[in-house]
Amino acid sequence: MNDQTIYRITGISALASIATCFIEFPFYLVRSAWPGLAASDKLGDFAARNGTNVMCCVFLDFIILTLFMIFLAGVRHLIRQANPQHEWLASLFFGTGLVFVALTFVADSLQGATAVDGFNPPADGVIVRAMLESTILMYGAVAIWLLAFLMAILSYVTLASGALPKWSAWLGYGCALASLAFVPAMFVRHVDMLGFYNPAGLGVEAFANTFPLAVWVVAIGVALLRKRAPAPVQSASGA
Repeated sequence: MNDQTIYRITGISALASIATCFIEFPFYLVRSAWPGLAASDKLGDFAARNGTNVMCCVFLDFIILTLFMIFLAGVRHLIRQANPQHEWLASLFFGTGLVFVALTFVADSLQGATAVDGFNPPADGVIVRAMLESTILMYGAVAIWLLAFLMAILSYVTLASGALPKWSAWLGYGCALASLAFVPAMFVRHVDMLGFYNPAGLGVEAFANTFPLAVWVVAIGVALLRKRAPAPVQSASGA
C-alpha cells in the first residue's frame, strides 16, 4: 500500500467518522425528559424508556471509534514519513489517541449497562445513577484533555515538518485551547447535565467533547485527501 492510498483512506475515515457523529446526534434529542441525577427513583424508568436509543448510540460509537482508529494510524504514518526523527511523536500521537478510544469504549459500556438494567424490570435507579456518574469525567474532562493533547501534537509536528498545511496547525491549536477551557469545569461542585459549565454540563460533554474535535478532524481529513505523496527522486544514472 503506497502513501497516496494511505492518505486517501485516512482522509475518508476522518470524514466518515464525523458524518456518523451527525447521524448519532439526533438520537440524543429524541430521548424522554431527563429527570436529573438526584431523582434516583425516576432514573430506572428513564433507562427503560430509552434503552434502545442508548444502545443505538453505543453501536454508532463502535463505528465512529473504529474509523477514528484508522485515522490515527494514518496520521501516525504521515508523521513518520514527514520526518523520521519524529518517530517518537508519531508513537505519542497514536498512543494518546488509543487511550481516548479505550476510555470512550469503557464509558459506552457503562452507559450501555444502564440500558441493560432498563431491559430487565424493575430497573434500579441507584444502579443507573452509579453507572451514569461513572461516565461523567470519561466523556468530560478526561476525554477533552486527551483530545487537546492529541491536536497539539499534530499541530506541533505540522509546523516543525510541514506534514500538512500550516493553517491546519493553527486551527488545531485553536481547537485544543477551546477544549482545554472546559477542563476546569470538573471542579464545579454543582452537577447539572442540562447546565453548561459543570462536570456533566452540555458545555463539557456536548460542546467541548464534540465540536472542536469535529472541526479539527474534518480539516485534517480534507488536507489528507488533497495531499500528494512526493514523487520518487530519480538518480542521474537512470536519466
